[in-house]
Amino acid sequence: MPVSRRDFIASAALGAVGLGLEAQETHDEIRPKQAMKAASGAIMISSGNGYPYMNEAFEMLHKGADTLDAVLRVVRGPEDDPNDDSVGLGGLPNEEGVVELDACCMHGPSRRAGSVGGVRNIKNVSLVAKEVMLHTGHVMLVGEGAERFAVARGFPRENLLTENSRKVWLLWKETHSDWWGPGLADPEWKKRTLPRAHAENLQQRLQRMYEVAADLGIAPGLRAEAIRKVIHPPTGTIHCSVLNEKGEMSGCTTTSGLAWKLPGRLGDSPIIGAGCYTDQDIGSAGATGSGEENIKVAGAHSIIENMRKGMSPLEAGMDALKRIARNYNNDRDRLQYTDMTYYVLRKDGAYAGVSLWTGYAQGKPHTISVHDGTLRREKTVSLFEGSSQEWPPIVEASKSSL
Repeated sequence: MPVSRRDFIASAALGAVGLGLEAQETHDEIRPKQAMKAASGAIMISSGNGYPYMNEAFEMLHKGADTLDAVLRVVRGPEDDPNDDSVGLGGLPNEEGVVELDACCMHGPSRRAGSVGGVRNIKNVSLVAKEVMLHTGHVMLVGEGAERFAVARGFPRENLLTENSRKVWLLWKETHSDWWGPGLADPEWKKRTLPRAHAENLQQRLQRMYEVAADLGIAPGLRAEAIRKVIHPPTGTIHCSVLNEKGEMSGCTTTSGLAWKLPGRLGDSPIIGAGCYTDQDIGSAGATGSGEENIKVAGAHSIIENMRKGMSPLEAGMDALKRIARNYNNDRDRLQYTDMTYYVLRKDGAYAGVSLWTGYAQGKPHTISVHDGTLRREKTVSLFEGSSQEWPPIVEASKSSL
């Protein structure tokens, strides 16, 4: 009996992961419709993982803190959290088992910027990006040089690979280690699929992964989630933009990047104008999702320039998403395997959260976290209805493929 990708992902083992992810969103109300402008002069917007840290950061703003310091308070939260495997400590590593981090920040009032990429052994790269801005004549430092600079500025070297992330990496290494492409943009993208097989072969493969996960000591309740991350390497990032009552703005984006990436791979997060862009005259924008796709459209900068020409935050963000879709000739068969969320804040307090798709493959909606005196989550406005699918795809099985 043939098995489709949908049937495989909907199996009891991996389906449990989707249910777990949905449950994480149920403890707080997600508002279905976005307000278009802040209720007060100060406002901050963030990706979903910034939500727990926004109250403290907003209080900092209320007490007169610099906008960049408030931004960094939000993004530093996930960087410090060993249970957040998409940012900072505990981030999922590259294919060699090494965590590499990227970040950039922009300070609107002084019109300065700092960026670091491919940094190892330093947890808070968002703060290192600020140090580059404050204490060098450069904008971007990468790799070993960025690490040495961070140490010279007083940041401790530490092991960023937690035991949980190490075990998931070992599971990937022993059962699935491949991340060389082709990518979605390649004309041969369909070759980037999991092997065709009968249902029983897929189930045997999955059973083997469960056995290896058990041997590695991954807890029973975490094995399905670990296997999903092995089969479909996740991305993970946090962005935050802030406006204070004086009209000053700042933004920052930080990430551990794509899981199992080739060493030295940089996504959009450390690239000023792609993962983050702040223009004190216009607004601030940032992104989470496919870094490769966002680099190609210089997403954050494009959004700011759209607003400079008179577009609303919603219109500006949707236009950037349409540029991504244009790069694939609006072919949804391919676009379903990529996703992008933009967080857009205009200088007058108007804001928008937009996404390529309504939600994730697991059925969880894309959201934007907002604080303007009231902390809340709101659903994004999407270019396409439906959920993005996990990459690489699992193709339908066929007897001829055996």
